[in-house]
This record gives sequence, structure tokens and C-alpha cells, in this order.
Amino acid sequence: MAVYTDVSDEALRAFLSQYEIGDLLSCKGIAEGVENSNFFLHTEAGNFILTLYEKRVNEAELPFFINLMGHLARAGLACPQPVRNRAGTALGHLCGRPAAIVTFLDGVSLSRPNAEHCRALGAALAGLHEAGRDFPMRRENNLSVGAWRPLFDQAEAQADTVAPGLAARTRADLDVLEASWPQGLPTGVIHADLFTDNVFFIGDDVSGLIDFYFACTDAFAYDLAISLNAWCFDADGTFHRDKAGAMISGYDAVRRLEPAEVAALPILARGAAMRFMLTRLVDWLNVPKGALVQPKNPLEYDRRLAFHREAKNARDYGWAG
Repeated sequence: MAVYTDVSDEALRAFLSQYEIGDLLSCKGIAEGVENSNFFLHTEAGNFILTLYEKRVNEAELPFFINLMGHLARAGLACPQPVRNRAGTALGHLCGRPAAIVTFLDGVSLSRPNAEHCRALGAALAGLHEAGRDFPMRRENNLSVGAWRPLFDQAEAQADTVAPGLAARTRADLDVLEASWPQGLPTGVIHADLFTDNVFFIGDDVSGLIDFYFACTDAFAYDLAISLNAWCFDADGTFHRDKAGAMISGYDAVRRLEPAEVAALPILARGAAMRFMLTRLVDWLNVPKGALVQPKNPLEYDRRLAFHREAKNARDYGWAG
């Protein structure tokens, strides 16, 4: 989440007049994240999140995200539900951007989750995968392995200004990943961005999953690998095997991992780290002037890649099956 587009009071009130959510009482921009412009709305009807879609989100793909959230909510997953306007549509336009309002979920995100939180997250992720099995729409993952080299092309010339040797390390990793990326793994709807700030807890229990705007059709185990990277490393690259083992165990208790998925976990985790290192690197080098945004440091994922290069099998990630 971030704020790239300034919204005037007049434009916002005109937009909200199309909805049955009462008068606006307060509005606050949300600065975390790097993708869309997000605002916390407090109205007479309650609390909501307003999103203006920017950057990598293709407007033609927005029905996938909106319909997916509705589908998952009907299946019992705690996730935001799109709010439809008086015309019955969940998508509109505000300040020249596609825009939508979704319901607000209670709970807090955790900056330092423990192993039991990771276990609960693993179970929730598997529940998402199961709930999405009969979702009829598909969306290709436009940030999978085939997109990584073109992303690097945008940043290669300046990569070593961020860290010495980053360009050479990245080129070598891309060669390995492109040559050995797994095929034929079980696939379906994945979240593809389940960082700690996209998961809410009440106590030790997951109370909601948010921010589905990278969701796509891809390998379930790749989604697990993304979460292992996001939840089980410190910023300095320290890996917490107990957290990773708990997450994998929690996932496997809800959706049994197949042997091919377990075998592919090291390369999937390495690829997931590469995906986020590259998008962070491009964003780090291209922050729009005047944006209320906190770019994520790509070197956190460069340090995680160092761990993945040495990992030999799923046991190095805490798998005990």
C-alpha cells in the first residue's frame, strides 16, 4: 500500500456519493507498501479501504481480483469483500484511476511473528488454496520466471550502485533459475504477496488476509515459498528454521504437499527471493517524485538469496516430513 495519487475532498465525496456507506467522517492515506494508492475511510456505515490502482495493475485484470475476493469470502476465508455502488458495480474511477472500496478487517499485522504465528499462517495459506480450487477465472503470473530477466534489464546498469557485485550475482542466479524452474507442480489460485503486513491476527489466530492484487494462477508451493521468504528471515538475512518448519507443517496439515513440491522447495524459495529482489530494485531506483511511499530495500532479498544458494533440500527449510 502507498499513496501516489492525491485525492481532493471534493473528488472523494463525489465518488463516495455513489455508494450506500453514509457520509465520510475521516480519510487517511496509508503509506506502507509500493504498489497502489490506499486510503482508510471512516464513514457513517463503518470502516473501509479505498484503493486507486496504479503501476503494475492492468485495469482489464481487476475483475479477476474483485471476483476472487468475493469467491473466497463466500467459501469462508476471512478476506476483504468488495463494496458495490448503487449501480451494482465494484469498480469505478477516481482522479483518473480505477478505484474500488473493500470492507475493513479487524486485527493487527505482526512485525515479528513467532513460530506459532507462522504455523497459523501456513494453515491459512493452504486454506486459501483449497478455497480457490473451484474459482472459474484464471490469471497468468506476469511476475514469474519469464519476467525476471526483463526486470533486471531495467536495473542492471545501476545495480552495483545499490550494492557492489549485485549485477553479477543476479545474472548468475537468473541463469540457474531459468534453467531449472520446476514444471508440472499442482497449481491454482495463489496470493503471491502474503507478507506479514497482508495478514491480520487477533491473538494467535489469523483473522484476515488482504491485498490480493498480485493473485494469479500458479504453483501452490511457490506461494508457500514466497511466504517462507517473507516470514522466516530477518532483514539481515538470518534464517529462522523453527518458523519455516512450523509454517510448512501448518500448511501440510491442511493441504498435503506432494513429493515433487517438497523436492522443488529450494529452487522455488530462491526464485521467490529473486522476484522480490528485482521488483524492489526497480522500485528503489525509480521512486516517483513527490510520492508518499516508503520503498522496500532490495538488499534484504539479496541477503536471502545467499541462503538459498546453499540450501540443498527441503530439510534445510525445516521440513520434517
